[in-house]
Amino acid sequence: MCADWAVSIRRACGALRFDCSSYHYKSRRTDPAELKRRIKEICETRVRYGYRRIYVVLSRKGWNVSIRKVYNIYRVLGLQLRNKTPKRRVKAKLRDDRAEAVGPNDVWAMHLVHDQLALGRKLRILTIVDTHSRYCPATDVRYSYRGEDVVHSLERVCRTVGHPRTFRVDNGSEFISMMSQLMV
Repeated sequence: MCADWAVSIRRACGALRFDCSSYHYKSRRTDPAELKRRIKEICETRVRYGYRRIYVVLSRKGWNVSIRKVYNIYRVLGLQLRNKTPKRRVKAKLRDDRAEAVGPNDVWAMHLVHDQLALGRKLRILTIVDTHSRYCPATDVRYSYRGEDVVHSLERVCRTVGHPRTFRVDNGSEFISMMSQLMV
């Protein structure tokens, strides 16, 4: 417009109702490509660093950037830290799937059930179930159970019914004691 009409910049801006300072404005923004490259380098060498720690590393190296800019680039690059998975889920992923029972005496499941008498005394009941036929070779009731009591009950049942191929148990203290391990 200035060249076509032979007017000054100030007069052209006034005719268009445009501020002259906006016309003369020069951006002072730096190219974020170098900053992105540096943030990626830091994240590759220090995997557990979040954007705050990366900001500290950058400021120590002489980069004059705001933490907000580091955060925005960190998010755009998709560098968010993953939440730690609980250990119980990691262990569950490593375990094999349960073996399907294909016949009698193939898989037995053992569990301790708790109950209470009317007088307030507690009972513990060891239940052993064949998972294929749903036959229950034993339900042994006692006031308290220890690992050796479980072993004696299993030996008695195995003498009459036979030995199963595998057992399926929970992690109760009765099933992980030294006496239970000696039986296996």
